[in-house]
Amino acid sequence: MELLHLPFADDVVLDGEVACVDPTTGVSDFESVMSRFQARRADKITQLTGTLPAYYAIFDILMYKDQDLRGLPLMSRKEILAGLTLPSDSFGVAPHVEGAGEALFEQIETRGKEGIVGKRKNSVYETGRRSHAWQKVINWTYADVFITEYRKQEFGWLAAVPSSTSRKLRPAGIIELGASPIHKQAFRVVAPQLIKGEDKELVHLEPRLRAKVRMRHWSKSGMLRSPVFTEFIV
Repeated sequence: MELLHLPFADDVVLDGEVACVDPTTGVSDFESVMSRFQARRADKITQLTGTLPAYYAIFDILMYKDQDLRGLPLMSRKEILAGLTLPSDSFGVAPHVEGAGEALFEQIETRGKEGIVGKRKNSVYETGRRSHAWQKVINWTYADVFITEYRKQEFGWLAAVPSSTSRKLRPAGIIELGASPIHKQAFRVVAPQLIKGEDKELVHLEPRLRAKVRMRHWSKSGMLRSPVFTEFIV
């Protein structure tokens, strides 16, 4: 709501991302963004504009005053972007740091942010594919999990972790990425020995298989966000 009906002075096409920032940490909160997107009732939306305001972080500029800027070097586009008059405080240009990427990433790790994107200063804006001149460096979080179930149809290992309130395991998400053909074959050899039941969609296993996964972070509900298999734990 706070990003609508706020026209720029001139025609412009921007590259950016909607964000909600946790006021206690200053860190962009993915789950809060989803809460804003999923809100449907007008009164709820109005309430959230005050308690969970949305912002638009601007990364790049593609078109300006009917001119295609995508072929310009990155730093030239950033100069044009810096000269824009933003329509409200809900819009902001993402800052950049030159020549201190490692130090910046250390700060990202310390503050628990998701990562950085390294870009060559002379890079053009490429559409339709990921540019080799832009590299995403993710601040991964790691966790050890138990594989307690697997899907019968499409690939997926269901992960569980010890509950903080009991000795039981609780569901923590589904591992869909990262497992190589060798890992999958090793799983197919061991899993039949651990089967304790099944239903229409899942095969249930004794919780003996352990794995290390990497992820973006833990969700507020204690789930793995975008878990990627790393290795089995022996």
